[in-house]
Amino acid sequence: MKEEIANFTEYLRTEKGASENTQASYQRDLLQMAVFLEELGIKETAKVTKTALTSYILHLEKEGKASATVSRMLASAKAFFNYEFKQGMLKRDPAESIHAPKIEKKIPVILSVEEVKRLLSEASGESAKELRDRAMLELLYATGIRVSELVSLKLSDIHMGVGYIVCQDGYKERMVPFGRAAKEAMARYLEKARGPLLKGKETDWLFTNCSGGEMSRQGFWKIIKHYGKRAGIQTAITPHTLRHSFAAHLLLNGADMKAVQTMLGHSDLATTQAYTACIGEHAVREAYQGAKPGK
Repeated sequence: MKEEIANFTEYLRTEKGASENTQASYQRDLLQMAVFLEELGIKETAKVTKTALTSYILHLEKEGKASATVSRMLASAKAFFNYEFKQGMLKRDPAESIHAPKIEKKIPVILSVEEVKRLLSEASGESAKELRDRAMLELLYATGIRVSELVSLKLSDIHMGVGYIVCQDGYKERMVPFGRAAKEAMARYLEKARGPLLKGKETDWLFTNCSGGEMSRQGFWKIIKHYGKRAGIQTAITPHTLRHSFAAHLLLNGADMKAVQTMLGHSDLATTQAYTACIGEHAVREAYQGAKPGK
């Protein structure tokens, strides 16, 4: 089954133009499924049954996996078996009639404008690391891009003159503008910090770690946790918290829903609309009056 999973992953890359993160996610989910099925004595996709897959879903739920995680792993399985069926490897699709568990929609956690200001102000030093950290935090809040997109940016993706970045997701790309604060932080980083961090190395990555290598998602996670703690923010802050805050602050300041959807790269408008539930309209007007990312 592992060979079929490898073929499917290659199909995602070459035919669907899926990003490396998407490929890795599917592969990880499917390999975990394959291990479970092998323990049942099923080593070939042709022998997988609906009953076996249902047992797998029940196993995940018994392990305490969140509904969203179970749904994602089932979606990976459905995509895989649908691919195998269409390739003629299966006479029937065993996952076709299996339904995902209901997902309880959670209201996104956002920071107040004041909390964001405190967070950004903590990265105010002049060392190469602090200049890089400030640039990354400012750019993340000013654009609302995903942390995977942030660490994957290349020098050619940023256009300082007109103030926008180009985000790549497989074969798709979108242009996202950023404001003055992010532009100034980026200019200081590029002028004073990127060279010292590279330590003589050459790379196309926009942001690097302190050894001049590629910045990882985990590395940036530690950065935002560090500054969140220093800023005294009680909310469990993650890189996605700034993405949520960017979206909510724009919408709550009257930005066009479709425009925010485009900037975030949401395929479904309903996903963007979820941010309007973060806070009541009356509180919005009082708490976020005049708040605009990047200003």
